[in-house]
Amino acid sequence: MTTEPNNKTIERQVDRRRTFAIISHPDAGKTTLTEKLLLYGDAIHLAGSVKSRRAARHAVSDWMEMEKQRGISITSSVLQFPYRDYAVNLLDTPGHADFSEDTYRTLAAADSAIMLMDVAKGVEAQTKKLFKVCAMRKIPIFTFINKMDRYGRKPLELMEEVEETLGIAACPLNWPIGMGKDFQGVYDRQSEQVILFDSEGTHGETKVEERRLELDDPELEKILSPRQFDTLQEEIELLDIAGDPFDLQRVHAGELTPMFFGSAITNFGVRPFLDAFVEMAPSPRQAREFNVEPTRGDFSGFVFKIQANMNPDHRDRLAFVRITSGVFEKDMQAKLLRTDRQIKLAYPQQMMASDREMAQQLYAGDIVGLYDPGRFRIGDTLYTGNPVDEQEIPRFSPEHFAVVQIEDPLRRKQLIKGLDQLSEEGTIQVFRQPGKGSLDVVVGAVGILQFEVLKHRLKTEYNVEVSLRHLDFSHARWLQGEFDEDALNRQQFLKVLHDRDDLPLLLLRNDWALNYTTQNYPDIELLPNPPGTPGLEELHDVTHGF
Repeated sequence: MTTEPNNKTIERQVDRRRTFAIISHPDAGKTTLTEKLLLYGDAIHLAGSVKSRRAARHAVSDWMEMEKQRGISITSSVLQFPYRDYAVNLLDTPGHADFSEDTYRTLAAADSAIMLMDVAKGVEAQTKKLFKVCAMRKIPIFTFINKMDRYGRKPLELMEEVEETLGIAACPLNWPIGMGKDFQGVYDRQSEQVILFDSEGTHGETKVEERRLELDDPELEKILSPRQFDTLQEEIELLDIAGDPFDLQRVHAGELTPMFFGSAITNFGVRPFLDAFVEMAPSPRQAREFNVEPTRGDFSGFVFKIQANMNPDHRDRLAFVRITSGVFEKDMQAKLLRTDRQIKLAYPQQMMASDREMAQQLYAGDIVGLYDPGRFRIGDTLYTGNPVDEQEIPRFSPEHFAVVQIEDPLRRKQLIKGLDQLSEEGTIQVFRQPGKGSLDVVVGAVGILQFEVLKHRLKTEYNVEVSLRHLDFSHARWLQGEFDEDALNRQQFLKVLHDRDDLPLLLLRNDWALNYTTQNYPDIELLPNPPGTPGLEELHDVTHGF
């Protein structure tokens, strides 16, 4: 039986929480870093490589069979573990170039983000896109330069690129000693100590030995080559003179990114980074507000992700809820804002990838998975006590479209069930063509990989095989105002569909079609998001602008 928390308990628990996401371009090492953070948090005891698609062990966060086959992350998973005196909630986002809007929704539940970069490639396209989303939401960003065990670009050059390309000041809190096979450790600018690493015999599967030395320790000159030692001293002096000073207030405001160097594959620099991150990352009290004070006594939270069939044996469906205030307790009653109905929050679960345990008592910043028989939607708000404002979750217009063609018409019922559930998760969006009946379903996706995910999951989870006939359209806009559907449909470069809420949506073949419609139909307003989702136009421009 749990005891009733008092205000001081709530404040203390909220201050312990660190809820963050990792953003990166594909192949920057995000899944590997995720696994190593779990290793140092004692959430797992042996790290496995995910470089090979045929690897015997797969990343803990990649539970979907398709992810195991590809060696990439496609869905967003939730990983929770204790570290020192902190309760860490890691929201693992897809890193593939062709991922869905699930990534952007997950960032809506994070208080901070780790921006992971490849030392050889620097700022890449997907990094820019995700950084812009974080910057628009004023999410504090911590930068980890990965793969220092390989040769790449000079650290000073990378620091300048972050500042010039992303428009955020960078402050390195440690500095690499060597690169490639000569990478031996980092200099900690705050403690003014050199941290040397030794992973002899571990192959990156277990924690590495660390050794700390003062910069003037004679032993250091025996370990480093004269050139390494001189270069380190010169660069430290240059950073002290020319670099931005560390300012935690600017970090929390999203104006300054602390920068760290390391190698996730060898574990070099992972623990020093994790130690610094949990100290500096904002708690829910310090982070931007979710329309509610996190230490208020009444519970509130919002659904940012829905996932069906996480356990194929049970055909279950979970709604992931970010707790924004108060205390969540097992089997508590709460109101669903959208329907104004009181519901019992039964079978609450905490996640460690595919492993689960029953949640008993959780606080703002934590993530809980609720059994969902179909009552929740992404963006739904739950609360007790006085009503709270609804949390705004972005919904994006798709860029790829296809007609779903079922191989066995007798499996039609299973197809509709699968499409309904996958659309509610945000994997795809489902549209119908007016006058076509229920036999001609159009699906839309932000990234074309989602069509592969759709076909794979329909086959493995619903026993339905489909083919997709791709449509030659690249834009979608919701329609508002007076218009003639038949007149629009007569244009070969336009097609009118209806979404799940029966709102009219216009598919446009290309930029020319978009400009033509804007100029020739002045009474129609073309919206990048469904009516009733204000303030997301800027986010749409960001995510479609690269």
